[in-house]
Amino acid sequence: MDVYEAMRQRRSVRKFEDRVIADDVLTRVLDAGVLAPTGRNRQEWKYVVVRDAKTRKQLAEASEQPFIGKAQAVVAVVSLDPVREMFCGIQAGPVDCAIVIDHMTLAAVAEGLGSCWIGHFDQDKCRDILDVPDPAKIIEMLVLGYPADTSPTKQRKTPEELICWEKFS
Repeated sequence: MDVYEAMRQRRSVRKFEDRVIADDVLTRVLDAGVLAPTGRNRQEWKYVVVRDAKTRKQLAEASEQPFIGKAQAVVAVVSLDPVREMFCGIQAGPVDCAIVIDHMTLAAVAEGLGSCWIGHFDQDKCRDILDVPDPAKIIEMLVLGYPADTSPTKQRKTPEELICWEKFS
């Protein structure tokens, strides 16, 4: 599958089969995140991969989203320096971590997996569950598993609605 097809097929999946992800498949998805570019190649992030059912359930409870516990893997993407700003005044950690997750979501599609970005979670509880030290912060979590449904991707706005040429309009 090429990257454009993966982008077309990618959607948020919240219902998963009770089917283990093979180690080699999960490794390829995780390796895709490692390939993500970061500002000045700092790579100031790590991720915690959770396959243990008990820990996934704890993360689901700390996120108030039961489906997280049904996924076969949860990947918590952690910024090691969440306050560092880029020259433009935007925090670098969330940007770099978002690129990591995006790479993994596209690789997941190519591997036949579904995924969902998780931004709704209790930072302190999840950091405690995963032993994430200060000052690091979990930026997002990504759940992975084999989709249990075949819901179509959502309708997207047209390029004409979103793309401005030369000046903001």
